[in-house]
Amino acid sequence: MSSDDAYSSFLDQANQDTSASKATTKTKTASTKAVDTEIPVGLQNVDQYYTSEADEPFEPVSLRWDGNNMPSENELADLIGHDSEVSSMSTKEFDPRGQYKDVLQAVEKAGDGKSRIFRIGHGQTRIEYYVIGLDKEKRRVVGLKAKAVES
Repeated sequence: MSSDDAYSSFLDQANQDTSASKATTKTKTASTKAVDTEIPVGLQNVDQYYTSEADEPFEPVSLRWDGNNMPSENELADLIGHDSEVSSMSTKEFDPRGQYKDVLQAVEKAGDGKSRIFRIGHGQTRIEYYVIGLDKEKRRVVGLKAKAVES
């Protein structure tokens, strides 16, 4: 093969339309189950965002729960359909500057007056925070969740 033919072949390959052969990459969203029962009105009206690299709104959580106590990390993972990293955290860890008082109050009012905070990991940078309370009367876990990106 002459060097002209090799160069011509190189140019043909370089000028080929590669868009047809590119694999499309879908971004997996970090999401878990949050609602399977009626949402308390007080949680529907919370208009606050969790501050992170994504600044996502808090969304209502209302899930059937037959337990008499707040779910553990493993029980919450099962409840929301998540199969890895779930940890609980203190209010001070979740809200060191006191900017989510309205979120905590809304959850406590919708439940039995107490709240618990969970951090749900989705890989290294995507996280969901669940602020939940227990509504024993209606046999459900209620609260708010927010997605976050932390790198």
